[in-house]
Amino acid sequence: MDYKATFNKLLAYMRPQWRTFAVGVLCFLLSSAVEPLVPALFKQLIDSGFKEGLKYPLWIVPIVVIGLFAVRGIFNFAGTYVMNHGSSMMVLSLRRDLMRALLRADAKLFTTISPGVAVAKVINDPQAASGALSSSVISVIRDATTLLFLVGYLLYLNPQLTLLAFISMPLLGMSVKVIRKRLTKVGEAAYQAQMSLVTTVDDNARAWRVVRTFDAVDFELQRFEEAAVHHRRMAMKQVVASALVTPVTQIVAAIGVSIILTLAIWQASQGSATVGEFVSFITALLMTISPMRHLTDIATPISGALITMNGAFQLIDAPIEPDNGTKTLPTCQGNIAFKHVGLQYEGASVPALNDLNLNIKAGETIALVGSSGAGKSTVVSTLLRFAYPNAGEITLDGISIDQLKLASLRRHFAVVSQDIILFEGSIAANVAYASPSGLDRDKVERCLRAANLWNHVETLPDGMDTNVGTNGSKLSGGQRQRLAIARALYRDAAIWIFDEATSALDSESEAVVQRSIEDLRGSKTLILIAHRLSTIRNADRIYVMSEGKVVEEGSHTELLAQGGMYAGMVKIQSAN
Repeated sequence: MDYKATFNKLLAYMRPQWRTFAVGVLCFLLSSAVEPLVPALFKQLIDSGFKEGLKYPLWIVPIVVIGLFAVRGIFNFAGTYVMNHGSSMMVLSLRRDLMRALLRADAKLFTTISPGVAVAKVINDPQAASGALSSSVISVIRDATTLLFLVGYLLYLNPQLTLLAFISMPLLGMSVKVIRKRLTKVGEAAYQAQMSLVTTVDDNARAWRVVRTFDAVDFELQRFEEAAVHHRRMAMKQVVASALVTPVTQIVAAIGVSIILTLAIWQASQGSATVGEFVSFITALLMTISPMRHLTDIATPISGALITMNGAFQLIDAPIEPDNGTKTLPTCQGNIAFKHVGLQYEGASVPALNDLNLNIKAGETIALVGSSGAGKSTVVSTLLRFAYPNAGEITLDGISIDQLKLASLRRHFAVVSQDIILFEGSIAANVAYASPSGLDRDKVERCLRAANLWNHVETLPDGMDTNVGTNGSKLSGGQRQRLAIARALYRDAAIWIFDEATSALDSESEAVVQRSIEDLRGSKTLILIAHRLSTIRNADRIYVMSEGKVVEEGSHTELLAQGGMYAGMVKIQSAN
């Protein structure tokens, strides 16, 4: 991992908050400036109290001591609050960019990243990394400035002895460098193990029905156990590397301190320093141990934070969805043409589309049928530009879809598939999802009636304001499908795609979808994709696909008369 590159990217998010961080640094500087006053006060009290007697009332002593600590505490609190305020603003900005990157990422990203990992990168990683970095930065500023002021005071008291302290610095630096390399290696392994664990939990949260249906609870527990044990092992290696920092650095620091302490005692025994100077020097020297220890301990959180941030920046740097079109299509008739289109997915041995030709007229209802892998769903992906042909051209109303802006292209499509996705919120909000004109309750009702869902909605306590639950978990399969149809109706697009929309429905729900298709016939361009051939009998034209190209074309009656592949599919389904 390139720490420098990651840190430079992080700096870009810190720069807008530089004034806030500057105020925080100033607060910590003022707090640290109080530190040397404590041993200096001891020197004054001891020398004046033991030799000449106190020159001021005794009751002032506790007030001054308490006052010094109170002032230090106030500046510490202010510095911590201000620094965390700046850090929280940085996290907010980073999360915005992460979410924007996720929403605009190329479709290929979603073949390599699970929803759980995406959630962790957008929500957890910025907060965890920022929290660790913020604490580390606060520690660096507070402890480094404290150490700076204390060393300055020590130089003022006894420069010869203080300079001897630096003999251990090169050895200290070498020790930290070696351990930091180990921390980086095990830290990256621990992060990857954590993402693997997140993916495992995410799989089980999404597929709990499948897990229980297959009686796979024990299997999944074992899979989780292996991932959790591996993560624990990597985490413990990180702990071991981190735990080595403190004792190694403390031993090295102790060498320097012990030498200075011995020489300080020798000087005092020779009468070259007063009792107050000796006590003050030793107090200030011992006070440097705590900030030195804290500074050596920050290697672990900083290393872990940068590794986590690197994972987040990888998402931000992910290739965005290409949108090179310059034209807009304000209104759409619905004429679609595939002209010698070929597409082969990366890593695939055979093309998904092979010299495909389709000519769909406005207002026409066509159907795509064929076995799994024939290329039907790839047709939809290329139409919506989720996949990009290697050859040929696709046009919409005579304009190449590559020349259209994505937003202008996709606003003319409404897709109803077997994989229904609903959003947390009310029924009404799902129907009017992302509508530029906002939520029109009368229009929502009309769409729910048209989708044959209004009768059910009326029975709900909150009507159309009823929450649908996580991905529509409070609705049945048929109701979720009808709600998806209502959402598509609200969009009022020129082209409708029904992609296996009835494959998981009962007969009653399938009839509702069929009714919706019949209501739309003639007024919209309809593309039906189905294995269940009863859904597409009335289509104006049926295209039979195999190996990415059309092998038969015609109406239901014409294809039966040909006695080819379609006729064979109908015969098989009729027999079942």
